[in-house]
Amino acid sequence: MRVFSGIQPSGNLHLGNYLGAIVNFVKLQNNAECIYCVVDLHSITVWQDPSKLQKNIYEITAGFIASGLDPEKSIIFNQSKVKEHAELSWLLNCVARVGWLNRMTQFKEKAGKNKENMSVGLYTYPILMAADILAYKATHVPVGEDQKQHIELSRDIAQKFNIDFKDRIQQLYNKDEFFILPEPLISGPVPRVMSLRDGHKKMSSSEISDMTRINILDEADLIANKIKKAKTDSDSIPDNYELVNDRPELKNLLSIYAGVLGESPKKIIEDFSGKQFSHLKTSLTELLVERICPIGNEMKKIMSDKSYINNILNNGASKAREISEPVLVETKKIIGLS
Repeated sequence: MRVFSGIQPSGNLHLGNYLGAIVNFVKLQNNAECIYCVVDLHSITVWQDPSKLQKNIYEITAGFIASGLDPEKSIIFNQSKVKEHAELSWLLNCVARVGWLNRMTQFKEKAGKNKENMSVGLYTYPILMAADILAYKATHVPVGEDQKQHIELSRDIAQKFNIDFKDRIQQLYNKDEFFILPEPLISGPVPRVMSLRDGHKKMSSSEISDMTRINILDEADLIANKIKKAKTDSDSIPDNYELVNDRPELKNLLSIYAGVLGESPKKIIEDFSGKQFSHLKTSLTELLVERICPIGNEMKKIMSDKSYINNILNNGASKAREISEPVLVETKKIIGLS
């Protein structure tokens, strides 16, 4: 079992990243060969402030380490240090089909009516994501629910490559397939953490208002203020979890509480049934301060030692290239480029 996944360095590492991905990353490193990437090439599909991008890369790396990822157990690096990602992405661009990209719902959501003004990179980045995965012949990819479609695209690309070059693969390697078809792992205790101000929208670092999210670096007072002002409704909390499906803000807060505590939302609701939102908010604030603030404090310590972070990223990139370089060489050989 070889696992690959990554997080964009878009700034403001938040609770959605932690519960939706990093918690599961930490668990997986004890049972699988894990490769975790700061996907900085993906981040520049929309404009990034050059003066902040490196800081954001350090922040994600520090967040990985502070949350429990061990550089001795997992390969941790940033994408731009491993050139095989970009080169394999071009080769796979020539295998993928326009119709496949046109079906990608996330591009439509991000671009909206402005798609003619979006970068080509934002449109084609699912192919770079496929290259990220296939460069390591990863068997499993922890992703949020919104990324599952991209894993399906990676499988389609891998399968088409295997079919297009079946005879060549058989001739060179005496087997029918070269690329493994990766399986998605819907990761984390809360696969999709929603905005504190709108239970229908995903928590995101790109939202203008900082009140929509809990950042891992937030201090206790700020966390308390954000939870206090989180959107709620006027009804009390029911005793049946099925009844929260039409109350997205309540469902989100219960899911966050359950995710941080490591319990199921159905069990958590028993503790708050019949009570008002204020009881849940008070308990959630205390829990977040207890569990998240120490991670943020550790992140700050790690971020102050840039040489330590650079050492982790450079060593990780070297280990990553030991896997990805032979895959790229073999891919070019199959195509007929070498």
